[in-house]
Amino acid sequence: MEQDPTLLLLMYFVVPVWLMAGFADWLCHRATNIETTAGAKESIIHLLLFAEVAGPFLAVLLLEVNALVIAFMIVMFFVHEATTLWDLSYAVRLRKITPIEQHVHSYLELMPLTAVLMISARHWPQFLALFGLGDEAPRFDIAFKANPLPLAYIIGAIVAALLFAVLPYMEELLRGLRSNHGRFVPLAARSSAQ
Repeated sequence: MEQDPTLLLLMYFVVPVWLMAGFADWLCHRATNIETTAGAKESIIHLLLFAEVAGPFLAVLLLEVNALVIAFMIVMFFVHEATTLWDLSYAVRLRKITPIEQHVHSYLELMPLTAVLMISARHWPQFLALFGLGDEAPRFDIAFKANPLPLAYIIGAIVAALLFAVLPYMEELLRGLRSNHGRFVPLAARSSAQ
């Protein structure tokens, strides 16, 4: 495997910090009884936020990074930011968002931005080409990496994402539905959430 420090930082710092922040956020939600305050609706938004980051994560993990992948990452970053605003504007009316949770949110926003910046730096000619600059033509093909990341890392990263993001947020969703007899918004919160 290539010993590019940017790649190593992405693999062994950005991805783990992002997953730890996601898990810490789930713990914050449990502490504020999300199931009885904002309910399953907020959990659906959390799963959407994860999906918005998971797509670019899988693309970079498996595909050759070119102008298409970089554009996808940039677009999904802004979609993720818009969804984050929706999530917080909904949640803040229904439950306490502690300073710790707010701090965790900063990591959940900065790690995707950090990834976009570092990947753009690693693939600078294609980043420039995306904007009609530089000497390379932008490439928009979809192809698996010619020099893939180690299989153990790929499997480990996907398993870690399932264990620290997908499963906890699925549990949060089920807990919210169970607590509210299948309703996405607790009855007590319906007037506040409208």
